[in-house]
Amino acid sequence: MGRLDIQPTGRERFFPEDELIVSKTDLTGKITYANRTFQAVAGYREEELLGQPHSIIRHPDMPRAVFAYLWQTIAAGDEVFAYVKNMGKSGDHYWVFAHVTPTFDPVSRAIVSYHSSRRVPSRKAVDSAAAVYAALLAEEARHSDRRAALAASLDLLTRTLQGAGMGYERFVWTLDPAVAAA
Repeated sequence: MGRLDIQPTGRERFFPEDELIVSKTDLTGKITYANRTFQAVAGYREEELLGQPHSIIRHPDMPRAVFAYLWQTIAAGDEVFAYVKNMGKSGDHYWVFAHVTPTFDPVSRAIVSYHSSRRVPSRKAVDSAAAVYAALLAEEARHSDRRAALAASLDLLTRTLQGAGMGYERFVWTLDPAVAAA
């Protein structure tokens, strides 16, 4: 069963605040490791996840611009934090506060894979992120061409951040100041 077969149910799932969802991918985004929390929350067995693109859990409410920014950032060797709405095998969704990092070869310093740790986000941050993501999705929907939709959404994200006088990382931390202070 592929992600395209799954329809969102509108039901939200939660996981314990003291647990982390952890995954690793190769350079193309195919899953090479998924911890038990990831498997339980997403509703997939390990063998269903390994080798699959990480987008198997992508919820259609997530704007492509956020993932484009994420991939651009980690491919450049930097870490990124993001609030992400994922979709499990059942169609239920769950929100995470993700920290995604490149993994470097210790000798060559080349990026060899990616690592993501995700924790329970605050409801305040989820609500704030959802509002921004809805605006980005609306912009994407105005364009029939996928490339034009992505470009327009990225442009809106960039203009929004510039208008607020901040970059993406600072924006993420402003969604819930309590997280930034921790």
